[in-house]
Amino acid sequence: MSKCPYCKIEVGGDLKKCPLCQSKVMGEAEDAYFPKLTTLQIRSFFYKLQLFVVWIIVIVTFSIDFLFDIQFPAFPEVHWSLIVAMWTIAFEFGIMRQFKSGTGSSRKMTMMVTIILILLLITSYYFGFFRITADWIAPMALIGAMVANFVLAMIDKRGTSMSYLLGNLLVGVIPYIVLCVRHHGSPVGWILCVVFSVILFVGAVIFKGRTVTNEIRRRLDV
Repeated sequence: MSKCPYCKIEVGGDLKKCPLCQSKVMGEAEDAYFPKLTTLQIRSFFYKLQLFVVWIIVIVTFSIDFLFDIQFPAFPEVHWSLIVAMWTIAFEFGIMRQFKSGTGSSRKMTMMVTIILILLLITSYYFGFFRITADWIAPMALIGAMVANFVLAMIDKRGTSMSYLLGNLLVGVIPYIVLCVRHHGSPVGWILCVVFSVILFVGAVIFKGRTVTNEIRRRLDV
C-alpha cells in the first residue's frame, strides 16, 4: 500500500497522489478500486478532436474572408465566414446536446430542427433563396419533426415526448394562420404542414387519448 510522506496516511488503490495534499505517494500501488472508464475516455477524446476541427474551420474561414479578402463573385458583400461560423457553432452545440445525459430524444431532435431552420432562413436570406426555404424547406422540416415526435410519443413509456408532439402541431398551424391573414392565402408547403398537423393530432387522440388530455391540462394548468 502506498503512503503519503507528508500526511502520514496510507493510500489504497492505484492513486498516484495523496487525496489530501496532492503530493506524490511513496510505495507500491495496489490494484485499482474502480474499473477505468475507457468508454468515457474514448468519447472525451473524440469530442475534443471534433472541437479542435471545428475551431480550425472557423479560424481558417475567417482568415480567408477577412485577411485575404476572398469573396464569392456572386455575393461580394456577404462575409461568408460568418455563415460558416454560425453553422459550425450550431453543429458544436448539437454535439454537446448529444453528449449531455438526461435529455430525451424528442427534445434533442426538436431543438436541432429549430436551430437548423433558423440557420437556413438566415443563410437563404443572404444568398437569395429565402422564398424557397420559407415556403417549402421549413414546412417540410416541420412535417418531418412532427412525424418523428409522433412515433416517439407512441413508443415513449414516460410520456415526455407528447409535449413536443403537441408543440410541433401548434407550430405547424400558426404560420399557416399568419400567412392566410396577411396574404389571404398560404403556400402549398404550409397547407401540407397543417394537414399533417391535423392527421397527427387525430392519431395522437386515438392512440394516446388520455395522455393527450393530461398533457393539455398540465400545460394549461386546468
